Amino acid sequence: MTVLDEHGLPISRREAFEKYGFTPANCPVRDVMDHISGKWSILMMLELIDGPLRFGAIRRRVPDISQRMLTQTLRDLQRDGYVSRTVYPTQPPSVEYKLTELGESFSKPLVALVNWAAQNHDTIKRARVEFDGEMAA
Repeated sequence: MTVLDEHGLPISRREAFEKYGFTPANCPVRDVMDHISGKWSILMMLELIDGPLRFGAIRRRVPDISQRMLTQTLRDLQRDGYVSRTVYPTQPPSVEYKLTELGESFSKPLVALVNWAAQNHDTIKRARVEFDGEMAA
């Protein structure tokens, strides 16, 4: 896909990005994807789509994540504005996480990506096996 310049001439994506002040070093797509594409980030956001959850509930829903990694992932999502953290003054204090407006706005393309991955995963796995077989030959 190309973008048209003001004269209707096709220009590359890179040229179009640079026209708006973006370079490979400050590319918004790279920046967002670098932060959201971690092993656990998408899973955390998917768990929070249906509403707020306490830390322990998230941990139970994703049992193969360590407590340290869960804490770090939630902090990273909070730092980027996808998740909010609320501490309730109970004894002991309870903490609840929920998607922010930004996080909710990302849920639609995220669910579309998950659905696409589920529909195409077998095809992708077959392509990998075929490629690996050709590379071994």
